[in-house]
Amino acid sequence: MSHDELRTEYERLRAQIVQLFQSKPLSNAESSEAWQLLEKLQVLTQEYDQKLSEAEAQIAELKRELFGPKADKLTPEQEEQLQALNEDLQQEAQRPAPVSDQILEREDRGARRRRQRRRGRHGLPDHLEAETVIIEPDAKVCVGCGKPLQRIGEEVSEEIDLIPAQLIRRRTIRPKYACRCGEAGVKIAPLPPRLIPQSRLGLGLATHILLSRFDDHLSFYRLEQQFRERHGIIIPRQQMIQWTEQMAFWLQPIYDAMWRQMLAGGYLQVDETPVRVLDPEVAGKAARGYLWFYAVPHGDVILDFDRSRALKVVQQRLKDFRGTIQTDAVENSIRPSAVGKRRWLFIGHPDAGWRSAVIYSIMVSCRRRGINPQDYVTDVLRRLPTAKTGDIQDLLPANWKPPTAASG
Repeated sequence: MSHDELRTEYERLRAQIVQLFQSKPLSNAESSEAWQLLEKLQVLTQEYDQKLSEAEAQIAELKRELFGPKADKLTPEQEEQLQALNEDLQQEAQRPAPVSDQILEREDRGARRRRQRRRGRHGLPDHLEAETVIIEPDAKVCVGCGKPLQRIGEEVSEEIDLIPAQLIRRRTIRPKYACRCGEAGVKIAPLPPRLIPQSRLGLGLATHILLSRFDDHLSFYRLEQQFRERHGIIIPRQQMIQWTEQMAFWLQPIYDAMWRQMLAGGYLQVDETPVRVLDPEVAGKAARGYLWFYAVPHGDVILDFDRSRALKVVQQRLKDFRGTIQTDAVENSIRPSAVGKRRWLFIGHPDAGWRSAVIYSIMVSCRRRGINPQDYVTDVLRRLPTAKTGDIQDLLPANWKPPTAASG
């Protein structure tokens, strides 16, 4: 509801209440309730005016900084942060306030929910690792007869706690063996396959970077800041970008196999959305590109990045497809969640488009199938360095099975 619409609604309700007083006598309770509703709406309107004024002022300031004649050139990360803040302020300013007949209804519903929560709380999930602490009383001797007290029961209380994530330095030592006779040569165990040869990137760190960037929608700038402030280690964002590109190469065969499987079906949903990309020819300037979405209902989603919105992009992609294509009323059901919309609508550089498309495709497909992306990415990245071509089919989200204790 816009600012003008909210004010119009306020005046309409005020006139309606006045007319109600004039048309028939009201009981004291009805009269009091009517004026309470009007007063609450007036307070909400005033709060809305204040928030809107603050948001418009901040947006105007951001625009002056970003587009003013003396504005400094912004880095991609700064531009992304400003855009995110701009959108947050606009969304806050445009959020509608509840109209009069909804106020008490929502309060009643909230009160009912609070009473229901007090009546019974959900138990903690069994799969959480349990840590048991036993607290014994200071003295276990009867003050009357001096005999030891007997245990007659116990009281158990539970809480949910979080052990903060930590970075570790894993050292792999491979002893060398040889015989003094010199005939046996030197024996040493082979180095386990790594995601990136000669790299210090471990599996857990690789999974964390991918999920933070493409599922939690944090920028590489923010990730670099977190590693520095929370873990005391510097991992430059350019290094993380290079690692991400290598992991996208590993995941590309899964992406391609998903697409071949989708082409074999007889029905596809197709949609596109504009994304911002940095113009490689003008420093700090954003241009427009497009993410094309191809989906099977309740199944996999394939994203494809292109600088163009032309029909030839889709025609080339679907040249081998034989079946029905739906292009209307698909809008948001096949796109990533709105939680990180402002993040995945920004691609730092045109060259990053393909890797973003590959990784987003896998993340979204996992989400649509109810698969925990962390479990999936951890297992798949562990298996890919030694996987053969015939193994790829088992790694598709549609076919993937969580590893058992014996296999994992």
